[in-house]
Amino acid sequence: MKKIFIALMIGTFAVAPAFAAAVVGKPAPAFSEKDMAGKTIDLSQYKGKTVVLEWLNHGCPFVVKHYNSKNMQALQKKYTDQKTYADKAVVWLSVISSKKGAQGYGTPEETMKQAKEKGSFATTILIDEDGSMGKAYGAKTTPHMFVIDASGVLTYAGAIDDKATTELGDVPTAKNFVAAALDEMLAGKPVSIASSKAYGCGVKY
Repeated sequence: MKKIFIALMIGTFAVAPAFAAAVVGKPAPAFSEKDMAGKTIDLSQYKGKTVVLEWLNHGCPFVVKHYNSKNMQALQKKYTDQKTYADKAVVWLSVISSKKGAQGYGTPEETMKQAKEKGSFATTILIDEDGSMGKAYGAKTTPHMFVIDASGVLTYAGAIDDKATTELGDVPTAKNFVAAALDEMLAGKPVSIASSKAYGCGVKY
């Protein structure tokens, strides 16, 4: 109980930025960011595809929970699998909005190395050094998750799951909101839980 209370308090203190958030049911904010390979990635290039945005900071214990348990990598691998989902496979973009010198920031080379070490299956990782993309979405925590449908509309925003702790053992019993949203979308159904309160460490703008 004590561990859960501490984790919830960390998540509460993380919700500090005062900028407006993207709105579920409305078009997702456009973005154009460099990725870890130096390529410019625009939301517009993924028209007709489902896109997942995952705010990332490997120094955050909440992120550590989902990567050390392999939960995040399993989700990335499953839903981006072209062999399984073909044209319905999602695009998964991890986003680092940490400013230079802050926890979680890395050069493109460092980010690529870390992605390999962590076994990431994200389509790519965006380096949002000035925080413009994070602020446009209202990303407040790591992780903070967003799902955008094929028409460019935001269909889910919030936490990855319903267990706001840093305990690896909580992952198997948690309700994963992102997986549920993607499964419903792939089945042609509306997303039943379209938003939740994000938890984690504050994004290091």
